Amino acid sequence: MGSTRHEKSFVTYEKGYEQNILGLKGVVYFGIGLFLLIVITFALMWALLKVFADRAAEENGQPHPLALSEKEALPPEPRLQLAPGWNVQSGNGVINLELAPPGAEYSALHKQWLDMWEKGVRDEKTGVTSMLPIDEAKQKVLEQNLKARNDDASQREWENSRLYFSDASSGRVASERRR
Repeated sequence: MGSTRHEKSFVTYEKGYEQNILGLKGVVYFGIGLFLLIVITFALMWALLKVFADRAAEENGQPHPLALSEKEALPPEPRLQLAPGWNVQSGNGVINLELAPPGAEYSALHKQWLDMWEKGVRDEKTGVTSMLPIDEAKQKVLEQNLKARNDDASQREWENSRLYFSDASSGRVASERRR
C-alpha cells in the first residue's frame, strides 16, 4: 500500500495550469495579526510621547546641558555674505538683518564705514582715539613733512613692483614691465 500523504493534493495533472486555492483562514489570521501589531505600536508611541512630555515639564524650559549655544550653532567663518538672516555688530548694538533684503548687510556696514571716516573712532571708556577722521589724518601726515626715500633699496623695490609674470615665462619669472 502506498503513502496517503499526497492523496489530498490540489494538483490536477490533467490540466495545463495549477489551480490557485486561496486559504481564507491564513488571510484572516494575517489581518488580525496586522491589526494587533498596529494597535500595539500606536500604544507604545503614545506612551513614549507621554514620557517625553513629562520630561519636558520637569525641566521647566531649562536648556539641555549638551545643547549648543546660539553662537556655537553657527557654521565656522567664512560664512555666506549678503544673505538674509545675519546681524551686524555696530557701535549702537546689534543690527538685526533677519527679514532684510540680501544687500542690507553691505548697506549697514557701508554706513558704519562712512561714519568712521567722517568722525573717527574714539573709545568712550578710555578716551583713546583709535582712528582719526580721514581729513584730520591727511592733515596730520602733511604736517610731519615726510621725505621720500631715494636710496638704492627703495629704487630696486620700485622697479620690482612694476614686474609681472607673463605667459612667456610660464609663471616662473616676473619678466614683463608695467608701463
